Amino acid sequence: MSGKWLERGECPECGSSDANVRHSDGYSHCFSCNTHFHGEDEQVVVPMQNKRDGFSVGELKGIDDRKISVATCKTYNTYVKTKGGTVTHHIYQYFNSQGDFVGNKVKQVEGKKFWSEGDMQSAGLFGQNLFGKGGGKYITVCEGELDAMSAYELLGSKWPAVSIKSGAQSALKDCKQSFEYLNSFDNIVLCFDSDKPGREAAQKVAQLFEPNKCRIISLEYKDANEYIKMNKRKKFTEEWWNAEPFTPAGIINLSSLKDSLYDEAHFETCLYPWSGLNEKTYGMRTGELVTFTSGAGMGKSSIIRELMHHLLKNTEDNIGVLAMEESIRTTAFNIMSVEANARLYIKEIRDQFDRKDLLKFQEDTIGTGRFFAFDHFGSIGNDEILNRVRFMAKALECKWIVLDHLSILVSGQEDFGDERKSIDILMTKLRSLVEETGCGLLLVSHLRRPSGDVGHENGKEITLSHLRGSASIAHLSDSVIGLERNQQATDEVEANTTVIRILKNRYTGDTGIATYLHYDKETGRMAQIDNPFDAGVEVDEEIPF
Repeated sequence: MSGKWLERGECPECGSSDANVRHSDGYSHCFSCNTHFHGEDEQVVVPMQNKRDGFSVGELKGIDDRKISVATCKTYNTYVKTKGGTVTHHIYQYFNSQGDFVGNKVKQVEGKKFWSEGDMQSAGLFGQNLFGKGGGKYITVCEGELDAMSAYELLGSKWPAVSIKSGAQSALKDCKQSFEYLNSFDNIVLCFDSDKPGREAAQKVAQLFEPNKCRIISLEYKDANEYIKMNKRKKFTEEWWNAEPFTPAGIINLSSLKDSLYDEAHFETCLYPWSGLNEKTYGMRTGELVTFTSGAGMGKSSIIRELMHHLLKNTEDNIGVLAMEESIRTTAFNIMSVEANARLYIKEIRDQFDRKDLLKFQEDTIGTGRFFAFDHFGSIGNDEILNRVRFMAKALECKWIVLDHLSILVSGQEDFGDERKSIDILMTKLRSLVEETGCGLLLVSHLRRPSGDVGHENGKEITLSHLRGSASIAHLSDSVIGLERNQQATDEVEANTTVIRILKNRYTGDTGIATYLHYDKETGRMAQIDNPFDAGVEVDEEIPF
């Protein structure tokens, strides 16, 4: 200021009629609101308590529209810019871990724009400079500056409250930077916004600290400032004291199950069409992944046809099938064949039936509107097949889904050179998908060729080690069912009999040979028989209808 005093007049900032003193060099100063102007009305606010060279300055006032008192603003070194008596900006001062001022965060009220001034990288949490490190019983961490000041007031200005610097997206980074400071308190209460980003951020931050260190407030309203604006001090205090100790996702107190422990409405069981298999497994269930494995020509396709037809006829559920080595037309005739007791997938046999009969077989199976198939042939990417399974389970409400087969899915991957890795990835995703959707997934997997002279086509006994590609198939399946058959046997019955061997059974633990299924060349059906390898035993077929 160097010009001569000229006159008193109106202040364009606060509206005072005579408090603004103008000088001959264009400088003026308002003694009412402490605003001064350089020539051309360049505005600078310079209250003594906020005078920092090179930084935005403002006046010490309460933030009335947010119900923040002047005392709390003074405690937290928070100032405001006004124009015409209206608050236009909030100025939040930040300090480093040594308590030195390093910068401001400035919030423009209109439009909710933010910008930073100074060295915010070295800044600690907002308010960290106010509450000493170590020995404190509680500290509350909020998502924003106004929320920290609100929480402080709501709790009677008794307990420390701080804020992360840049919202939920920076929560983890900011708390890592101030880990030592936060960890010095006995209890850390996380009071982030009640929206999804806030809840997720609280979970991530809580995992930084030892068990029972963090508590997470379950807010009924959006944030702490909402409580102070609505005069909900008592409610906030109750929710603060009742904040739940952090528990990692997926871990629950089993006492919370109570009566729901016996509610099995989310599970559905369907018995297999063969009693021997049911004796060991008690049927197949939704929410489980069952893997059927065999070599070529073991009766796998026939058994899968039987299972799909059985589910269609013995449940009211929708059925989905993704058969990667056959057309949907073939799939349709396969299901109709079981209904007709004839191999309708062979044209010459199909031509022996009247059109009326064929339409009846169609109407009673694929014509029910409960059977869905994936129109695709050959290999396909993991994400695409997973999306199809998810769509069938969720959008089409298929409770049972058949995926035939794993090897061809993997063969379409770019990294097929590492078959084991590819199978690990796919099996993990399929397992997660079963958990996500609750469907019953029937998966077909092939076997690798065993060492030695006797292969699976000669009836070699299957073990879990014969699963092709990866041990994850066995680990992630609830059940693994192996199909054995000696195609080269001279005895007709033996050559057409598939041994059903349970290799893994998570439900009951019962493994070993479950039953014997005989393939009838005339009907194309798989029927349960007594052990045909015992001398003198006649074939007594049990055909399920």
